[in-house]
Amino acid sequence: MIRKVDHMVITTENITSLIAFYEAIGFSAKSANGRYELYSGDFKINVHIKGKELTPNAKNIQSGSGDFCFEVDDDLTVLKEKLTKIGILTELGVTTRHGARGEMASIYLRDPDGNLIELCSYE
Repeated sequence: MIRKVDHMVITTENITSLIAFYEAIGFSAKSANGRYELYSGDFKINVHIKGKELTPNAKNIQSGSGDFCFEVDDDLTVLKEKLTKIGILTELGVTTRHGARGEMASIYLRDPDGNLIELCSYE
């Protein structure tokens, strides 16, 4: 039985912009030996640079094709205002959605590669 997601991999065309974005939404970044990782809680995102992917990798690599939802502890209205102040605009929110644990509030934004990022809170 699958217990939880340990990590996922995304591909970027601009590592500097991508790391800045994910740090702004609460991840911490680490890099070593050409590898980039983004951490939050007990979860990480491995980041590959387009054309320099580590092997093995996905068959059809394309940056900006992801659609992810991350649960946050923050009040989404306050978080949305904070993100707007630093230049990260939301596409939709605050809106009600249904997640793994039931009804939740969500906001949607895009990372620099165009991946759709949903931030949700079960309040």
